[in-house]
Amino acid sequence: MAKIHALAIVDPHAELADDVEVGPFCTIGAKVTIGSGSKLISHVAIEGDTTIGARNTFYPFASIGLAPQDKKYAGEPTRLVIGDDNVFRESCTIHRGTAQDRGLTKLGSRILVMAYAHVAHDCRVGNDVILANAATLAGHVDVDEFAIVGGLAAVHQFSRVGAHAMIGGCACVLQDVAPYALGNGNPFTVSGVNLEGLKRRGFDADSVAAVRAVHKLIWRSGKVLAEAKIDLQTMHDVGNDAVKRTLSPLIAFLSVTGRGLAR
Repeated sequence: MAKIHALAIVDPHAELADDVEVGPFCTIGAKVTIGSGSKLISHVAIEGDTTIGARNTFYPFASIGLAPQDKKYAGEPTRLVIGDDNVFRESCTIHRGTAQDRGLTKLGSRILVMAYAHVAHDCRVGNDVILANAATLAGHVDVDEFAIVGGLAAVHQFSRVGAHAMIGGCACVLQDVAPYALGNGNPFTVSGVNLEGLKRRGFDADSVAAVRAVHKLIWRSGKVLAEAKIDLQTMHDVGNDAVKRTLSPLIAFLSVTGRGLAR
């Protein structure tokens, strides 16, 4: 049976794994499911149709699965799904989806959500992402694996952040941030490649060189994006297997039209 503090309030219809720990002054709603090894330290609120995986840790005043901050929301049944091994620090907020979009906010695994960070309705956050203190994702934002959003940075609704991208602190992101990009500013502009991130994640020298060449092609050559994409495809086709694996996500990202590419 889950270990529930006497000062916590857990709806009897909530489903908690036997080894879940619920600290004092936590509240858990009727449609919440929490997986094995998860821990709510204290003063955590989890509501709505919210499914949480295994070994997640919630620090005080985290607010998870509450209604979206969307004036169009009228109480429709929507969901929040969270994976495994995530850490949610103090006073962060993660809201469930809206009927106007996918009806689902979804977070992967091994994500670090630092204090006061916010994930709005209908966002999708991939594995191994870091949202630093007070980072803010507006509604309908997609963030791919290993991306980092710096402290106090804000990402505009419907924008996308590619895998392994690094957004500096206090940035204002108004357009899509390509995979591997590094940048900052208001509005956000790309200044280079997230070389430190690629190094830490084991990208080989050929792959890193290819990403650097792509940076020069797209952001420094003066070519329009349509021309640069043709050259990017050629670089992919002539590259070795590692280079192909590295460039394929970038090609796929650029094939989707969104809010335009931050350059």
